[in-house]
Amino acid sequence: MSALPLPSLPPTMRVLERGWLSSNNVLFLGREQTALVDSGYLTHAAQTVALVAHGLQGRPLDRLLNTHLHSDHCGGNAALQHAYRCRTSIPASEAEAVRSWDQDALTFSGTGQQCARFSFDDTLQHGDLVMLGDLEWQVLAAAGHDPHSLVFYCAEERILISADALWENGFGVIFPELDGGSGFAEARATLELIAGLDVRLVIPGHGSPFSGADAALERAFARLDYLAADPLRNAHNAIKVLLKFLLLERQQLKLDELPQMLSALPLVVAANRRFLQLSEAALAEWTAAQLVRAGAAEIRDGFLLNR
Repeated sequence: MSALPLPSLPPTMRVLERGWLSSNNVLFLGREQTALVDSGYLTHAAQTVALVAHGLQGRPLDRLLNTHLHSDHCGGNAALQHAYRCRTSIPASEAEAVRSWDQDALTFSGTGQQCARFSFDDTLQHGDLVMLGDLEWQVLAAAGHDPHSLVFYCAEERILISADALWENGFGVIFPELDGGSGFAEARATLELIAGLDVRLVIPGHGSPFSGADAALERAFARLDYLAADPLRNAHNAIKVLLKFLLLERQQLKLDELPQMLSALPLVVAANRRFLQLSEAALAEWTAAQLVRAGAAEIRDGFLLNR
């Protein structure tokens, strides 16, 4: 993790760049209000609170906003609410799922990931305007990776908080496609929306802030074309990503428990049923081998170890 007082950032903004288990956090220090966009993963919640407290320099956190409600973007919500009683804003289309704490609808059950229950005070939707760090930000719908995702754009500073809709080299897994939903078309529409903005700096959900939005968009469109041409590729990537997330969280997994572990993840089961059609044992062996091949894991003494 690093806090980046980038020369290209306004003085009222800080980016807390996190490791891959947690999303980046964007801290705003306005004259009258402080705010944070996204809160990281549950197992890093104490660290998130400490980092935010350090960045606030004695001020309270007034507002918390979520781009979307995947566990690595909202897992620190409950801890921040407990620490600051901050006003919390979530995507409008997720309101009922949060109100009833439907962990299936919120994808926590489907991915095998954790999130402490949190509440919300108001909602955000496409077309809203919010003041963060004394700057006006447009709220824009950004479906694809997640059907409910939002991004934030400041026209004055030409900054885009892109969440998982655009990274420097790609974007987040297109999850809706795994269980029969539509995601590729929505991801393309989101990239086209971003291409229509005048962006000098992108703050992604993961990785360092970057300039060169046009080049990033070119890479993202090319990757989307590659995935959409054969949806099996998206399924392969998603299953690897979900296992890697568990490995990041736990650091080591017993090889003989992998088949049962993967079969307990509804999104993996759905993707396997639709695309790979492997036995539980074969799926576990294939996924572990792919992580090892990519240098993201190693096998030793009956364990899959994080690298």
